[in-house]
Amino acid sequence: MLTRRHIRIKVVQSIYAFDQTENRDLDKQEKFLHYSIDQMHDLYVLLLQVLVEMQKHDEAFIKKSQLKHLATDLEKNPSRNFIDNKLIDLIAHHQGLQETIHNRKLDYWSLDDEYITILLNDLRNRDFYASYLKLQSPSFKDDKEFAVRVYKEVIAPNDKLYDYLEDKRLTWVDDFAIVNTALVKVLNKLKDSNVESSLIPDLYKNEDDREYATNLFRKVVLNEERLSNMVDGKTPNWDQDRIADIDLIIIKMGIAEFLYFPSIPTRATINEYLEISKEYSTPKSSIFINGILDKIVKELTASKELNKIGRGLL
Repeated sequence: MLTRRHIRIKVVQSIYAFDQTENRDLDKQEKFLHYSIDQMHDLYVLLLQVLVEMQKHDEAFIKKSQLKHLATDLEKNPSRNFIDNKLIDLIAHHQGLQETIHNRKLDYWSLDDEYITILLNDLRNRDFYASYLKLQSPSFKDDKEFAVRVYKEVIAPNDKLYDYLEDKRLTWVDDFAIVNTALVKVLNKLKDSNVESSLIPDLYKNEDDREYATNLFRKVVLNEERLSNMVDGKTPNWDQDRIADIDLIIIKMGIAEFLYFPSIPTRATINEYLEISKEYSTPKSSIFINGILDKIVKELTASKELNKIGRGLL
């Protein structure tokens, strides 16, 4: 689920929090780094469950409508396409998903089901919902395309849902877009034969990525003096204490990758941190950061301190 960029963003946030703390505890902050990353998995499960709860609520709504004294023909004989959606049904009965919800105590929607109602009301006003209900015997492909569209157009953009999740766990604020993207990719790839194995992806691509998160955090924090000294003199127009905190952290992380991560190409490092700066810092930060990192690469190359493994890594 996670890419190296997502990991870098989490490390940026953790170093920023560490720098703002008076009583610095390296082990404690490192644990929080992994905790905040692990929370992404909870968010993924919680958002996946939204589709299931919407289906359940719609079925309950239909049953209630059928009991009306003056129920219309449409209410008496409604389309069951949504409540019989084959993909959502497979998700609902996924053993791993249900175990995670129970073990991690993620049964939020049973307590705060008003948000499911909000999403359902939005869905019922969509033209694609009406078109889907009119289908005769929809295929698994039809069901999947509908489920993906519900997620992309109704669930993911909902501001009230976003505010609710932000109130629940602060670490989810920056995770929402990442998890949404991952969830849509997974839904698009699902088949009736691979749901059990593919529905809940591993958080890290491999163990190397988990170690990368820890090592990057530690290399920056433990080599603070060296990294700061390398930045000195590269900003002739202002002192280091006038550089934005996030910009300085990004620069130090870039330098740390130059020095301590020989398998990562320098250009990949620079490009990744420029993209992060565009999202998390000021509009002009990327130009500023690019200039400094480029200077440092040239210096390290000249002094033969830039030791990269593999062809084309400089």
